[in-house]
Amino acid sequence: MNNMNERVAAVEDIIRAYMPKEEGYAKTVLSAMNYTINAGGKRLRPMLMQETYRMFGGTDTIVEPFMAAIEMIHTYSLVHDDLPALDNDDYRRGRKTAHIVYGEAMAILAGDALLNYAYETAAKAFTMTQDLVPVVRAYTILTQKPGIYGMIGGQTADVELTGTQLSEDELEYIYENKTGALIEASMMIGAVLAGADTDTVKTVEHLAGIVGKAFQIQDDILDIEGTQEELGKPLHSDEENGKVTYVTIHGLLQSKMDVENLSQEAVHILDGFEQENMFLRELLLSLVHRKK
Repeated sequence: MNNMNERVAAVEDIIRAYMPKEEGYAKTVLSAMNYTINAGGKRLRPMLMQETYRMFGGTDTIVEPFMAAIEMIHTYSLVHDDLPALDNDDYRRGRKTAHIVYGEAMAILAGDALLNYAYETAAKAFTMTQDLVPVVRAYTILTQKPGIYGMIGGQTADVELTGTQLSEDELEYIYENKTGALIEASMMIGAVLAGADTDTVKTVEHLAGIVGKAFQIQDDILDIEGTQEELGKPLHSDEENGKVTYVTIHGLLQSKMDVENLSQEAVHILDGFEQENMFLRELLLSLVHRKK
């Protein structure tokens, strides 16, 4: 993927354009918001949104506030995830986490602020077009997928079931929602804004759910086989936190085989669309076979 760095840089520019200036009495929380957003990362979710939008014929900039918003929501979830009350991580993406730099109280507020500002940002799309139906559909997805029947629901089950012997169904629920929901939202919003019909959007949701599951299983594998330098965070955190993972239940070899099978299933669904986006195809494969 020769132009991956260029595409990531372009996505970065879009996200930064929507971030607030660090000024006024709320300057500290604004600084914490920018610190966490600027920590880097793969920018996977906004890139998936943009490439799905392009695949279904989208050419406008209306997708851009949604791209920034989904990254803000993802980042807020990481800020809160890193807190002592949850995962208690000191490093994220090779940098000290928000609560280490700004303190717990300000990290909580920064996460809250990112979530709220995400919806302020996405709402800008309502002023960018006269055809509001796709924007309303996209905004609805953005409100639902990160919520109690999506990411928050998955995180709740993850917290409550940590230290217990998870069933296959419980683990599936956590992966589908904690990780999969935002990936589903990203690709669904891209399709909706480009004018895809309801059946197509449902297929995109199914495809994204498969990608999300493969992504999380690969994350479990990397927690065992990766390096701290590559991942930018401590290894074996799942084991230390008493978490049962896909690898715990199925073993390392089977987990690797399942990642491969899921990635091939996702590509098969993607290839079934009349529309084509070879970069998106390569992106999906690179995600589930990543080393960091």
